[in-house]
Amino acid sequence: MKVRQSYAEITATQRRLLKQKEQADALSDDWYKRAQLALSKGEEALAKEALSRRQQQTETSEGLQTQIDMQAAAVDKLYEGMQALEAKILESKAKKEQMIARARTAASTAKVNDMLGGITGKTSMDAFTRMEDKVEALEAAAEVSAEMGSFDGKSLPGSSGSSIENQFKMLEATSSVDQELEEMKKMLGTTSSASNKDSMDDELERLKKEAGL
Repeated sequence: MKVRQSYAEITATQRRLLKQKEQADALSDDWYKRAQLALSKGEEALAKEALSRRQQQTETSEGLQTQIDMQAAAVDKLYEGMQALEAKILESKAKKEQMIARARTAASTAKVNDMLGGITGKTSMDAFTRMEDKVEALEAAAEVSAEMGSFDGKSLPGSSGSSIENQFKMLEATSSVDQELEEMKKMLGTTSSASNKDSMDDELERLKKEAGL
């Protein structure tokens, strides 16, 4: 804004100088015509004075032209500088927008990284791991319970349809126990009969001895 204001001021000054030069040139022409008129009327002294005034206006016009040329160079230089400054400002604005976008991207990336860091750290992921361990433990316990079954031969909930298999296992185990029990009874029955026979034989021999037979 300051550069534009300076440029406007210098441009206005240059225009004033141009107007002043135009006025000086016009007066110079007028005095020249007056000198011609006076000389044509035989007024040589008056013609000489008019030429003197014309010379003053000519010198004024030349001085103004020098200032105008200097101002023109300054205006051109200032205009070039203003154009370069405006280009620099536009470039800076573009870089500013880029920096803002990069800053926003960096901030978003930092937030995402913080979130990921929290998930992969000793907080959320550990909680997920503990939860997974508990679920696996519950699944293992349920599987063991299903394999064991209940005492009445019926599978516990979660046995995945293995009730029939468990019932057959119970029947097979019962048959095996019954068979073993029968074998034990037979062994005990044989031993008991043999013992009774031996006892009876001993008693018979004792009676025979008492009777003198």
